[in-house]
Amino acid sequence: MNLLVQPVVMVGGSDTRLWPLSRAAHPKPFLVLSGHTSSFQQAVARIHGLATSGQTLLAPLIVGNEDHGFLVLDQMREARTEPAAVLLEPMSRNTAPALMLAALQALDAARATHGDNADPVLVVTAADQTITDQTAFTAAVQRAVVQAADGAVVILGIRPDRPETGYGYIRAQGAAPSQTVAQFVEKPDLATAQRYLAAGSYYWNASIFVLRASVWIAALERFRPDMVAACQRAWAAKTSDAQFVRPGKHEFAAVPAESIDCAVMEKCPGVLDIRMQELDAGWNDLGAWEAVWQVAPKDAAGNVAVGDAIVNDSYNTLVHATSRLVTVVGMDDVVVVETADAVLVASRKKSQDVKQIVSQIGAERRGEQALHRKVQRPWGWYDGIDQGPRHQVKRIMVKPGASLSLQMHHHRAEHWIVVSGTAEVTNGDKVIMLTENQSTYIPLGQTHRLHNPGRVPLEIIEVQSGGYLGEDDIVRFEDTYGRVTT
Repeated sequence: MNLLVQPVVMVGGSDTRLWPLSRAAHPKPFLVLSGHTSSFQQAVARIHGLATSGQTLLAPLIVGNEDHGFLVLDQMREARTEPAAVLLEPMSRNTAPALMLAALQALDAARATHGDNADPVLVVTAADQTITDQTAFTAAVQRAVVQAADGAVVILGIRPDRPETGYGYIRAQGAAPSQTVAQFVEKPDLATAQRYLAAGSYYWNASIFVLRASVWIAALERFRPDMVAACQRAWAAKTSDAQFVRPGKHEFAAVPAESIDCAVMEKCPGVLDIRMQELDAGWNDLGAWEAVWQVAPKDAAGNVAVGDAIVNDSYNTLVHATSRLVTVVGMDDVVVVETADAVLVASRKKSQDVKQIVSQIGAERRGEQALHRKVQRPWGWYDGIDQGPRHQVKRIMVKPGASLSLQMHHHRAEHWIVVSGTAEVTNGDKVIMLTENQSTYIPLGQTHRLHNPGRVPLEIIEVQSGGYLGEDDIVRFEDTYGRVTT
């Protein structure tokens, strides 16, 4: 019987070190930081290279947050790839429970189609990494799959080329490329990282795991039986539709939060058969702006310019412009990142500390740590282009065939003006059609809905007025995307 290989792509975390481009509502995996596609799309594309004779490569399982489900589907459609399933966590519980959900889904699906003894090998990768050598990646993963098929837990390790303090490390023993893992080490300080580099036996932890589904469940049962029991209760309460699988929300809230490394891997050496495959494939997790600068194409002075940027008399500097012209003069080793609502200026050497700024923004309840000015929604997007004490102006795009929820607001009225496309508007007990340059008024407290019945995107300008304009002033009565107010 062919060996079943089940890729698992983990889409989690906002990575605050890449603010202001990465936000909680639109995190790093969905950004284009290297190449021409997002890190998530690159991870999915790499999977297609894993197919080989004697194995059945299954469609990928995606594990992510409920808030990002439609971003996942949109980006997979762009990549012309269908997932086996998209597992949506109602709240973050770190990577160990996420992998438990993937293992349960993989076993259920494999045994439904390949018999009760089916036990696929999981190839588990984060969605926020970059790999420049697909051939080397495929070869390393294939070696790991062979070992995992015999019951081993295999992790990919990167030989360090600098004393990096932003990564966890693996202490390996034996002959490369396949070695035994002696120890997992948390992110070190600089002096410790320098010792690791000099020792030659320490590798960066790439957080790419290869193991059978049953092996992961058994290992987690051994070290965290409480987590297994909680995950199984949430899985038993799951709901499914044509697009998503959701564990029980109430049950999943009781699942302990812990990473794969802390829950299992750090306890494995000397207890379980855990091995490391060395990966030499141009790996980078793009965990901070320094890492983005390292992998990006540079000019003769070491500068990286993305977007409408002009860099003059500067060296080893990264400038990332998204919505306007950004100019830099006489700067060395600096990061400048511009978005429509925020600008970051930082030393490249301090790029790991950007997360402290994001924490401060969150503590001040400003909102820029979570949302961009332009916010993606399942039905399209909106862009907040102007705001005052009692008004707000948004540009709204609705995808062909999509609808906003049937809703009302307690504190604001709205004016809608169609810029392009056709709008079907439910306004109280009336349904009207609007085309370009036509408009309507939604009184405060009126039930309403916006639908695009056409084949092209619908764009409108929405002018809100009232005493409170927050996004939480929405009562949803009907919703295509499961967001009805309870």
